[in-house]
Amino acid sequence: MKKSALALAVLASVVLSAHAQSTLPSETPEEFKAPVDSFDYIKRTVMIPMRDGVRLNTVIVLPRHARKAPMLLTRTPYGADGMTSQSENAQMESILQGYDNQADVIVKGGYIRVVQDVRGKYGSQGDYVMNRPMAGTEFNPTAIDHSTDTWDTIEWLTKNVPESNGKVGIIGGSYDGYLPLVALVNPHPALKVAVPMNPMVDNWRGDDWFHNGAFRQVNLPYILEQVVTRRNDARWFTSTYDDYDTFLRAGSAGELARQRGVEQSGFWRKVLAHPSYDAFWQSQAVDKILAGRPVTVPTLLVHSLWDAEDIYGAIAVYKAIKPNDKDSKVFLVMGPWNHGGQDGDGGKLGPIKFNSDTGLYFREEILRPFLDRYLKDEPSPGALAAQIAPVTAFETGTNKWRMLDSWPASGASGAIAPTALKLGANGSLNLSSAIPAAPGAPAQRNAYDEYISDPAKPVPYRARPIMAVGYDEAKGQTWPRWLVDDQREASGRTDVLTYTTDVLTAPVKISGEPVAHLLAATTGTDADWVVKLIDVYPDQVASQPELGGYQLMISADIFRGRYRESLETPKPIKAGAPLPYRFALPTANHVFLPGHRIMVQIQSSWFPLYDRNPQTYVQNIFHAQPADYRKATQRIYQDSYIALPLVSQGGAQRK
Repeated sequence: MKKSALALAVLASVVLSAHAQSTLPSETPEEFKAPVDSFDYIKRTVMIPMRDGVRLNTVIVLPRHARKAPMLLTRTPYGADGMTSQSENAQMESILQGYDNQADVIVKGGYIRVVQDVRGKYGSQGDYVMNRPMAGTEFNPTAIDHSTDTWDTIEWLTKNVPESNGKVGIIGGSYDGYLPLVALVNPHPALKVAVPMNPMVDNWRGDDWFHNGAFRQVNLPYILEQVVTRRNDARWFTSTYDDYDTFLRAGSAGELARQRGVEQSGFWRKVLAHPSYDAFWQSQAVDKILAGRPVTVPTLLVHSLWDAEDIYGAIAVYKAIKPNDKDSKVFLVMGPWNHGGQDGDGGKLGPIKFNSDTGLYFREEILRPFLDRYLKDEPSPGALAAQIAPVTAFETGTNKWRMLDSWPASGASGAIAPTALKLGANGSLNLSSAIPAAPGAPAQRNAYDEYISDPAKPVPYRARPIMAVGYDEAKGQTWPRWLVDDQREASGRTDVLTYTTDVLTAPVKISGEPVAHLLAATTGTDADWVVKLIDVYPDQVASQPELGGYQLMISADIFRGRYRESLETPKPIKAGAPLPYRFALPTANHVFLPGHRIMVQIQSSWFPLYDRNPQTYVQNIFHAQPADYRKATQRIYQDSYIALPLVSQGGAQRK
C-alpha cells in the first residue's frame, strides 16, 4: 500500500510539472494599483446608504492637501463617474473640465468636489423616477424623495470626510439644478448654500416637456434614453437627415413615440395620461412647493436669457420664494447665455457678441465670492468685500451688467411701466403709453389680418434641414443656440404675420416679462398661437456685416388655445369667434437701440419643436389621427398688443 501511494504521489508530481511547463502565466495582476501619488487630487468612490437601505454611488474628489475644506455637491442622473473623469489627467481641474462642473471655481477655491448618481441611475441602487414627486403625496406614497436622499447624503458626508469643514453647498444645472431646489424643502443643517442653475421647475408651464400645453416633442429622444435603461444605453435612432421629415411623417407625437418604443418608458405613459395641467404636474411644480416655506439657506438662482430648455424655472422660483426672504438670502443672476452657458466662454452666442466673457465674469465675480462667503470657515477679505447684489442682470443690446435690488426693479434709469406694443394696419407696430382695456369683440370687423395654418406644412422653428437635438457643433448640432437664430426665414412666410415699428431714434428698454394679449379667431376648433418679440438690426452693420437686417428673437412662446379658459380643463374653441388670449413670454432684459426696429411675429405652429395642433378639437392630441389634422384660417385682430415692461428713459421717439 505504501509503495502504491508513493507511486501515485510521484505520478501526480510528474503531471503537475508537465502542466506547469505547458501553461503560460498571466501577465495581468490581481489588482492594478495606479501610481497616483503625483496627482494633485485624491479620488474616492463610495456607496452612501439612504434611510431605506438603498446605496447611492458617490465620487469624492479632494485636493491632495485638503484640510477643513468645504464640499460642493452635485446630484445627477447623468453619471457621476463620467462627470469626474472628463480626462485621464493628474490635474484636478482637467478631470472636472466638462458638463456641469465649474472646474476653475472648484479648484481655485480649494473645494472638495462630490458628485452622486441619483437612485436608479448609473452606479446607484434603487429605482429611477423622472423628477420623483415629493414623498407622502398622491403620486409618491413612499417616504423617499430627492429631499430625503440629499439629507441622508449630507449627513454621511459630514461624518465621513475628515478633510472637510463639515459645510456643504449644492450646485447644478438643468436636472442637476432642479435637485438643489428640492434639497431646500427640508434642508440639512450642514447645507449652507444652494446654486440652482437653469433648473427644471414646472415642466408643463414652461420648462422641458410642455410650454402652455404644447408638447415639446423634440425631447422624445431624451425621454427614451434617460428612462428605459439605468446607464442610458438605449439610443434614439435617426431615420432622416432632417428631423422635420421624421416628425411630420409620423403624424402625432404619440405615434412617433409608439414607433420608437418610447411607450416602454413608465414616465412617457404618465405624460400620455396627463396632457393637461392637472394635479400630476401641479404637485411637482417646484416653485409651488417652495412658495409657502421660509428661506433658510442662501440661494443663488441662475437664469439664462436664451435658454432653449428651461427658460421658465429660475424666474418662477425667484418670484415664489423672494416674498419669504426675510434675511436677504435669495439672489438672482441673469446672463446672456444658452442652457448652461455660464459654465463656459460667455463672450458670444451664435453671431451675437457681448464684448466680454460673461461666463468668466459670473464665475469669478459672482459665483466664487458667493460660495466662499457662506462655505469657508474664514472667507478671504475679497470674498467678504465682494458681497454681490441681490440681482445681477446682464442687459442685452447695451451689453452691460446691472446691479439691482430686486427683479424687475426700477432704478436710476427710470420706472417700469407696462406699455402696449399695438398691432396696426399694413403690418405696422406702435408703442402706446396706455394699456387698452381687456379686448372684447373687435370694434371694426375688418380690422384684422389673417393667414392659413396648414398642419401638413407647419412653420419650422429654425431653418431646414433641422438636425437632431444635440450639443456637438462639429456635427452640425447647434440646438443650444437656436433661440438666437435669424428669424428672417419665418418672416417671409405667408402663414406668419409680421408687424414692425419704424426705425427707433431713441433706446427702448424692457425689463421683465412681455405679455401677449391676442384677440384671435380660427375656423377650426383648436389652435396654437406663437408670439415672438424680435429686435431687427439696421440694414447694414459695418462692424459685423452678417448682422445686417438680422432678426434677433428677444422673447417668444407658444400657447395652446384649448387652455384659454383653464389650464387644467381644455375646451374646444368656438369656430369663427374672436376670443381673447393672454400669456406671458419669457423674461427679457434688453435695450432696442436707436437705428433698430421692433418686430412681432405671430404664427400657429413651431415645428418640430412642438407637436402639431390638429386644429380640430380632440380629447388627447397625443392620440390624434391623420384625419383630425385640418387647415384653418386664423385671424389676428388689431385690438391685439404685447404689454412690454418698459423702463422709461424720457420716451422713445420714432421716425
